[in-house]
Amino acid sequence: MVSMTLAIPENMKSEMETFPEINWSEIARIAIKKRLELLKKFHEFSRDSEIDEKEALELGKKLNSNLSKKYKKLT
Repeated sequence: MVSMTLAIPENMKSEMETFPEINWSEIARIAIKKRLELLKKFHEFSRDSEIDEKEALELGKKLNSNLSKKYKKLT
């Protein structure tokens, strides 16, 4: 296995130390693995897309805005 050094803010380190039973390296590995899986899915999804990154971001913003409005009405 390869080692990787990670820099975190002092206050985060202090908070982490209050939970010594947690294997923080394993938490980081899991988070990185999940992000890689998400990126692979996105890459596969967008591979044959006819829209560019800028258009995709605009579409995502519109979707988020519409979803936000929808859920505000429900509450």
